[in-house]
Amino acid sequence: MLEENGQDFFCGIKGPPDIDHLKKLIFHHLMIFQGRDPVLVGDRDMYKALAYTLRDVLIENWIKTQRSNYDKKRKRVYYLSLEFLIGRSLGNTLINLGFYNQAAEALKALGYDIDAIREMEEEAALGNGGLGRLAACFMDSMATLAIPAYGYGIRYEFGTFNQKLYNGYQVENPDDWLRYGTPWEFQRPHHMFPVNFYGQVKHHEDRSGNRKAEWTDTEVVMAMACDYLVPGYKNDHVNNMRLWTAKASRDLDLTYFNKGDYIGAVQRKVKSETLSKVLYPSDDIREGQELRLRQQYFFVAATVQDILRRYKKKNASFDQFSKNTAIQLNDTHPAIAIPELMRLFIDGEGLAWEKAWQICIDTFGFTNHTLMPEALETWPVDVLGRVLPRHLEIIYDINYRFLKEVDNKFPGNVEMRRKLSLVEEGSVKKIRMAPLAIIGSHSVNGVAKLHSSLLRTKIFKGYFEIYPARFNNKTNGITQRRWLLKSNPDLANLITGTIGDAWITNLDHLRNLESYAEVTRFQKKWAQAKMNRKIKLAQYISRECDEKIDPASMFDVQVKRLHYYKRQLLNVLHVISFYNRLINNPEKRVTPRTVIFSGKAASSYWKAKLIIKLITSVADVVNNDPRAEGKLRVIFVPNYGVSLAERIIPAADLSEQISTAGTEASGTGNMKFALNGALTIGTLDGANIEIREEVGKENMFIFGMTADQVEKERRTPSRTPKDIYESNDEIRSTIDSISNGFFSNVDKDLFRILVDSLMDPDDPYMFINDFEDYLRCQNEVSLAFCDKKSWWHKSILNVARIGKFSTDRTIRDYADDIWGLKIKDNDQRSAVNS
Repeated sequence: MLEENGQDFFCGIKGPPDIDHLKKLIFHHLMIFQGRDPVLVGDRDMYKALAYTLRDVLIENWIKTQRSNYDKKRKRVYYLSLEFLIGRSLGNTLINLGFYNQAAEALKALGYDIDAIREMEEEAALGNGGLGRLAACFMDSMATLAIPAYGYGIRYEFGTFNQKLYNGYQVENPDDWLRYGTPWEFQRPHHMFPVNFYGQVKHHEDRSGNRKAEWTDTEVVMAMACDYLVPGYKNDHVNNMRLWTAKASRDLDLTYFNKGDYIGAVQRKVKSETLSKVLYPSDDIREGQELRLRQQYFFVAATVQDILRRYKKKNASFDQFSKNTAIQLNDTHPAIAIPELMRLFIDGEGLAWEKAWQICIDTFGFTNHTLMPEALETWPVDVLGRVLPRHLEIIYDINYRFLKEVDNKFPGNVEMRRKLSLVEEGSVKKIRMAPLAIIGSHSVNGVAKLHSSLLRTKIFKGYFEIYPARFNNKTNGITQRRWLLKSNPDLANLITGTIGDAWITNLDHLRNLESYAEVTRFQKKWAQAKMNRKIKLAQYISRECDEKIDPASMFDVQVKRLHYYKRQLLNVLHVISFYNRLINNPEKRVTPRTVIFSGKAASSYWKAKLIIKLITSVADVVNNDPRAEGKLRVIFVPNYGVSLAERIIPAADLSEQISTAGTEASGTGNMKFALNGALTIGTLDGANIEIREEVGKENMFIFGMTADQVEKERRTPSRTPKDIYESNDEIRSTIDSISNGFFSNVDKDLFRILVDSLMDPDDPYMFINDFEDYLRCQNEVSLAFCDKKSWWHKSILNVARIGKFSTDRTIRDYADDIWGLKIKDNDQRSAVNS
């Protein structure tokens, strides 16, 4: 029986632990929990024992947090995201609990190294990139700010694929991150919910003459909760991510079994459980498209049932639902939650449409994360109608009522009606999910000022004209506890030793570094902290890539998901141009560079995969040419993820944020690099604009067209790529060296498709149009890097002025403006209802 008097329940740790007691707990978990002889164990056993020890502390604090939430009747925030790019948990948990140094000392006394132990943890890569990593950062900040929050998603058995290079090509291998199990998971079989698919809808009238719908003959999959606990920073507040795993409705379908069809019974069980197997199945084929829809509904349906279960514990009616509940949709993937909540309210709870709809609007908030038209999710009506027939009916009802609002706002405007309808007419009729999220939410936010402006004026202009008060901006951020305190201890210790540790929970305190920016002694310490990280990265690259790089060279870094709009290809063009200059002017003095790439291309995105092949082909030529020795190296580090980012970002001198203006919603890599003292070369896109406003335009390197100029150039081109190619010798020689097969063993066809896209007069990403100014800007970078005093001054100011871009600030903004919570500025940093 758990004590309720505030005493510790079982682990006996309160505050920083005693080293001897911590050692005893580790031995206890080795023997009693894992059944291992402490004399015979290895690093992986010790990792699990330490993790289980921390888990004891987490669960105690989680129980206390939950009791407090219920006792104080706090409003809860539910963050729905199809991705959570968690990364490794051990280091972050140790830091947030305040146990890191004690754990390191205890392990050392036992003959183990904490860095080696941390390497034993499999990375939870349950996301593809920025969307999932932002969600994980948000969870850290919500816990640190003591907001009663839950993250909901899917416990994918296989996360983002493991990337390997074979002959320079990307090869995908399964990411079986659970093959050794995970000590961070609490499976909750008592929280199991049925999720229905397919079937048919029957309509009838009840005794009062009200029209009722019944969804029948469905295929049922069970969703089981798996909890991952997220501690706040040194505040004893613990939230949880609840990730759903699919289970068959029964272990075996007895209908098949009793007919003697054992194989059929097993196949149905396996099919049911595929829902949570793979992150983002390819939707290039119909089966994959249907599986993605089923995945989205699977986690949404389980989540909404869980939310209603928790609410109904203490409430007899739904009158207070939106005052007790905030649901935030992280992009369009969970948008099916809106018709799902309507279904449960109307069909299950008997609410009238008008009341149910108003509760939905007051409850939901929607965050849009993209400006790319192809990323604005739609579902074919025939697929949606087959998989979720009742939801399609509800969406049609929502659309019917919404179009009345459109007619009132734009009377007689048939074209506007067509543009804004939730139903996209065409050869394949589709449902538009982003507009559904806009219509069904009280708040619609972008994630950077430019992005939010473009949503209002271009992407969702018509919806903004109808619901102007709903649209707002919440600029993204990052958690400094992972991206500086954990990943860059050299710099973090220098900062703390200089200005104190208040920055860990209030990043604005970094402003106190400004007075040290020109102090020579401090600059030397700053430079040494950077060099320490560069040396460690060089050692890693030597070990993993078998390439030697010089830590004294400029580390020019672009690490992110491969996509045309992110323009890794533009970076490669500069590398080739740089190389050509070395060869043509061997006596000319240059600023030595190590250009580092890392990132995964979607398995079906073959153009992006070809860019990886081009990068590795250029690297093969450059790195084996003695004329480039000591001047230029090109490295592609495979299998980019959170842990690799934690190695690379602290070591970077130059951060490449070079997307076409008007295509990147925000970006968070730009913030991580700046927080670690790298200088940015970039376009005026996404959050780059706001970073420049904060750190000063003189402390960044900006090039290229603005979003407005890009739009104008697309409409009425002033120069075509061919015009630029023919008038600029450097650009022409760069393109020719690719097209003539210099980097492909004289195979002129290998990269032809990339060259054709560069020279396309309708190139939407403006590669060649921006290339001239990019070259100018890179020359400026080279000169600046030679002036070390000025460079370190800029680097220090980047860190000192980056405080705005903490997720702590972002989450405060969500809480204040969207969720109806106020964050109390006290030692507990608790959230209260406004």
